[in-house]
Amino acid sequence: MFNKDKKKIFCIGTGKTGTTSLAMALKDLKFKLGDQISGELLLKNWYNRDFKSIIKLCHSADAFQDIPFSLPYTYIALDQYFKNAKFILTIRDNPQQWYESITSYHSKLWANDEGPPDANQLKNAAYRYTGFAYEAQKFIYDTPDEDLYNEESLKNFYAKHIHDVSEYFRSRPEKLLVINVSKKEDYFKFCKFLEKDPIASSFPWENKTDSL
Repeated sequence: MFNKDKKKIFCIGTGKTGTTSLAMALKDLKFKLGDQISGELLLKNWYNRDFKSIIKLCHSADAFQDIPFSLPYTYIALDQYFKNAKFILTIRDNPQQWYESITSYHSKLWANDEGPPDANQLKNAAYRYTGFAYEAQKFIYDTPDEDLYNEESLKNFYAKHIHDVSEYFRSRPEKLLVINVSKKEDYFKFCKFLEKDPIASSFPWENKTDSL
């Protein structure tokens, strides 16, 4: 029997906002992290707005991050189902910093560090399954094949996600924590939000991640 009242933690910041560092900090505080691969393989479910499959996965652990939890609408379904859930939105200093980070990372992964990948490179990328990277780019950002990393589109997506999340939780600030993992003081906000004693002076830093 699934328990809707069990406390859950959902990390809903987009990829390349320090989500790996946040996951490490959660593990250090003894929270059980959900399996990232299982979550990412629910990308098509998210695209079809099948949140039942995502909610089912949420019964397997205490905290979750990255796709599909970092995507629009998911946090609404999770908030409606898990009444005692808390949400953590990670952000970068500004949209430009985030854009440069994600394009640089994808370039290293799939374009030999020669700029953002093109459609063929993403379609042939060996990540989760062949074609996953391309589907993720199209499902999430809806950019054309000839300009998959359109700067304006991606930066608008990033800013809109922050705005929409903040607006959704505006009347319930106790449910949402917005942090920048590069700021030491935000680690203490994080611990206070989760009612845990700090065990470090800042977030652990992981420069190289395996998430989109």
